[in-house]
Amino acid sequence: MSDENKTETTEQGPDESAAHFPENVPAPTGEVGQVGVRRGMFGVSGTGDTSGYGGLVKAVAWPGPSERPYGGWFDEVADALESRLAADGVSEAVQRVVVHRGEITFHVARDHLPVVARALRDDAALRFEFCAGVSGVHYPEDTGRELHAVYHLLSMTHNRRIRLEVTAPDADPHIPSIVATYPTNDWHERETYDMFGIVFDGHPALTRILMPDDWPGHPQRKDYPLGGIPVEYKGGTIPPPDQRRSYN
Repeated sequence: MSDENKTETTEQGPDESAAHFPENVPAPTGEVGQVGVRRGMFGVSGTGDTSGYGGLVKAVAWPGPSERPYGGWFDEVADALESRLAADGVSEAVQRVVVHRGEITFHVARDHLPVVARALRDDAALRFEFCAGVSGVHYPEDTGRELHAVYHLLSMTHNRRIRLEVTAPDADPHIPSIVATYPTNDWHERETYDMFGIVFDGHPALTRILMPDDWPGHPQRKDYPLGGIPVEYKGGTIPPPDQRRSYN
C-alpha cells in the first residue's frame, strides 16, 4: 500500500474544525467535533492492496447533541430526569443528550454520576432498576476525555432502555463507582478497571479480574502494544502478533 493510503490520525482535539484535517473531509450529517481522518477499510499497512478499500477516506466525528423533541418516550424520560436532578440541586449533571440510531444517551459529568444513577433507579417516573454493566472505551484522539465509561440501563417497570456515558482524561482516570446503587456493576467495574485502567472510586474491592495483579498496563486500551509469545507447533514457529502484519 502506498504511503498516501496508510491510516492517519491527528493530535487535535474534538473542538477542531474539519478544515484542520487532511483533505477537509466533511463530518457526516448530524455529527460534530471531528477528531481525525480514517483512511482505508481495515487499516492494514506494509502489504499490497488489491481490494481498493485502501483508498477510502472517512471523517472520525462524534454524534452531536440532539434537539427537542427527541421523539416518543425519550422526552418523558428526559423531562423526568431533568425535574429530579433540579430538585436534587444538580441541574448541571447531564451535559448533553444524544439520540442516535434510535437510541438515547445521556452524557453525565463524572462527579454527578452517583446522583444521576440513584435518580434513574428511584424516581417513580423513571424506575431504571437494572444496570447491565459498564463498558470501557478508549479514544486517544478525544483530548482530555480519552477514557469513556458506558452504562446500559433497563427499566423493567416501563420497558425502556437508555445509555449513560461518562468520560475521564488519561491524566486523571477516576470515575465514581455506582456499585452502591447497582450491585451488578461490581465485577463489571473490576473488568473495566483491569482492561482500560479506569479507577472507580468507592468500589468495595477494586482489583484486577482477568490479568495478574502485577500485570503492566491495560490490554484493551488502543495504545497498548500487541506483544505476544512465539508459538511453536510441529516444527513451525509463529511470531508474536507485534512481529506479524500490522493492523491499526
